[in-house]
Amino acid sequence: MQKLNLPTYPFKLKSNENKTLIFDKLRKKNVVLTPEEWVRQHFVMYLIEEKKYPVSLIAIEKQLTINNRKKRTDILIFNAQGNPDIIVECKAPKIKITQDTFDQIARYNLKLNANYLIVTNGLEHFYCKMDFENETYIFLKEIPNYK
Repeated sequence: MQKLNLPTYPFKLKSNENKTLIFDKLRKKNVVLTPEEWVRQHFVMYLIEEKKYPVSLIAIEKQLTINNRKKRTDILIFNAQGNPDIIVECKAPKIKITQDTFDQIARYNLKLNANYLIVTNGLEHFYCKMDFENETYIFLKEIPNYK
C-alpha cells in the first residue's frame, strides 16, 4: 500500500482468498484493505494516537438517510454529550479532492450539524470549522486535539 502523509502504525494484515484484510480496531474485525480503507485506518489511528480522541467517541461507517437514500460517514466523532462533532470523509490516495468531495461532506453535515469537517486522501488533509451563522466553513491548519 501507498505511503501516506500520516504517521505509520503497526496494523495487523492478513491474506484471505486473494484479498488482503486489515484488522479494524474499532469494529473489532478484519475488513478488506482497499486504498480508501488504508487511508481511513491511518486517520483513525492518527485521531486516537496523536490527537488523543477517545476510541469510545469514534464511529466508523455511521449510517444516515439523506433524501430517502442511505449514506455512511467514513468516520464520525462525537463530543462528550454524544452529539456529532467531527465528520471525516476519506478518499483513496489517487482520488483528487475536489469541490464535489466538500459538497458530499456538506450534505452529510446538513443532517448531522458537526462542528468540524475533515476531507483526506491520506496525502492531502483539509480541516474546516463550521461557521453556521454565515453558512460556510473556515479552513484550519490542524484539527484541534481532544479536550
